[in-house]
Amino acid sequence: MISSLSHLTRLARTGYVFAREGVFALIDTRALPLPERTFIAMARLLERPSAKDGSGRLAAALTKLGPTYVKLGQFMATRPDVVGTDIAHSLESLQDRMPPFPQAEAEAVIVAAFDRPLNQTYASLGPAVAAASIAQVHKAEIDVDGERKTVAVKVLRPGIERRLNADLAAFFFAARTAESMSSEAQRLRPVEAVATLARSVKIEMDFRLEAAAASEMAENTKDDGDFRVPTVDWDRTARDVLTLEWIDGTPLNDRAALEARGLDLPALGRNVIQSFLRHALRDGFFHADMHPGNLFVDADGRLVAVDFGIMGRLGPKERRFLAEILYGFITRDYMRTAQVHFDAGYVPRHHKVEDFAQAIRAIGEPIHNRTAEDISMAKLLMLLFEVTGLFDMRTRPELLLLQKTMVVVEGVARTFDPKLDMWKTADPVVREWIARHLGPIGKLEGAFEGAGELGRFAAQVPSLLNRAGTILDQIDDITRNGLVLSPESVDAIGRAEARRNRWTTAALWMIALMLGWIAWLLL
Repeated sequence: MISSLSHLTRLARTGYVFAREGVFALIDTRALPLPERTFIAMARLLERPSAKDGSGRLAAALTKLGPTYVKLGQFMATRPDVVGTDIAHSLESLQDRMPPFPQAEAEAVIVAAFDRPLNQTYASLGPAVAAASIAQVHKAEIDVDGERKTVAVKVLRPGIERRLNADLAAFFFAARTAESMSSEAQRLRPVEAVATLARSVKIEMDFRLEAAAASEMAENTKDDGDFRVPTVDWDRTARDVLTLEWIDGTPLNDRAALEARGLDLPALGRNVIQSFLRHALRDGFFHADMHPGNLFVDADGRLVAVDFGIMGRLGPKERRFLAEILYGFITRDYMRTAQVHFDAGYVPRHHKVEDFAQAIRAIGEPIHNRTAEDISMAKLLMLLFEVTGLFDMRTRPELLLLQKTMVVVEGVARTFDPKLDMWKTADPVVREWIARHLGPIGKLEGAFEGAGELGRFAAQVPSLLNRAGTILDQIDDITRNGLVLSPESVDAIGRAEARRNRWTTAALWMIALMLGWIAWLLL
């Protein structure tokens, strides 16, 4: 009960900030029932006259609400199926920038992390050069064989974990309530979305995991001539502190400096796209936050990525799905593209492949042989998500993260070459993967893997038969005597249902009364 009141209080504060920043103005109320329209109309009475116009209202509100909500906004940018493409696009530019915390606090975190004096870890530690909601970065020096070496030191913001956990608990409460009241919410799976956000945030707060991600990507790309990853200093990395090689490069968001170096900017744009696709298809592990601030060009002209807190991972099934989809769009083989969706189990079997192929054609044809400047990725994504709803496709979080990153890297590449054709740029990478994994060599390897799987399955047959016998006995007992719940279980189910209904009603009345009272005070 107390925890529910705490969650409701936090969510009510969120609703108030949303109302003040004009977020409710973004909702199209024409299709809503009268109670919801009335509630939104009351909320809009609290709107500040100086509130931002357009979809930037939500970004402004999330920034005011603090670091957890900034992270939520960045995550919502990966869910255009939930928030709409216009809002998702506006959230892409949400800046995770905070004032730095004091130098003394950063030094205390480092001393506690390594349990030794600061000067035994770093020869020098400069002031913060960048600060975000979860951590800040310092430029430091270490002694290596009598020589000074510059490193980047990322330090966790003190007290951030407690605040993030409290806000995430409120998000889970809201998501569970939504799923219990809406079948459409169940299709969009907000509880799973919040769980994904929570996992991402927990990974970001444990710098050992971020270091492991950087190390894995460095190993995957060690033979790539045009992409690299900073080296991790494991001796100076702990849960709250991460030490990496300092990158003396030009950030991709400094176009003037890139031009001053005489770099081939269109080639740089192609490198961004092809590197991302190579990581996703070849390695199944990709940087999922490839905005210009996280990308540099080093002295050798190589692309260097930093900040490995948000990473995406694809299994063999998803990688084949991605390659087949891209290849289908490139070659305009929409039936093959549709069949891949069905083979992967993404589209329920009661739909027809031909109907889905027709919908895919409606997406593919308008972009075929068009340059990036002629393609509206927002409209393309909107159409795609309309199709997923029309064919009862359940949301695939890993594919949404992939798709969001693809849109970001396409946007980065477009800044360097407005006429860049993303599909032609992707073509060589996709064809290479198709030839390697779906050609003769790939089929031979697949046959060997299949034989191994068959052998492992054969070894498990006796235990599987035993389990099947046990399940059949249990089913026979149920069909003879019926499925019986204990009186305690029935009573517990009844109490839980009554409690849920009471709290749902109380929450709605509490929010409505609060907004009414505030509106009365203002008027």
